[in-house]
Amino acid sequence: METIELIGIIVLIAGFVLIAVELVVPGFGLPGIAGILCLVAGVFMITDSVEEGILVTIVVIVILSILTAVIIGLMHHRKFKSPIILDTEVRSGNEWLETSDLNYLLHREGIAATDLRPVGKGDFDGIELDIVSEGAYITKGSRIIIDKISSNRLIVRPLEKRKG
Repeated sequence: METIELIGIIVLIAGFVLIAVELVVPGFGLPGIAGILCLVAGVFMITDSVEEGILVTIVVIVILSILTAVIIGLMHHRKFKSPIILDTEVRSGNEWLETSDLNYLLHREGIAATDLRPVGKGDFDGIELDIVSEGAYITKGSRIIIDKISSNRLIVRPLEKRKG
């Protein structure tokens, strides 16, 4: 075996390793391009004729197919950790508030933190909430009360001044 053929085999092996890295790492980048170049260069280094080149190319394609199947199989069975596969499940409780969840805010008094045209913010016991007025413009600093809850929206009205 000549030195050039030995180098060609080493370059082919390096190409297979780089392609395997590319199959595991997300995206198409340097390992994939370098692997393809190594495989092509390796085929040219170890063959003497066109027929031999075609035969080696077919063998390389078969080996790449087997390599791909093995890596996908390992990833599928979780024996091999891949950075592109999420292995923890993100769970939380009920992500949507129901109107009934907000009922404790009904009839709570507060102060308009912004002008309500009709949407704005209100301060209720130090907690700032998004609110909607019943249609009337309410100026910042006005006393308000949560009158209704509809479709998870807190609907407020101005608090009437007490006489007296």
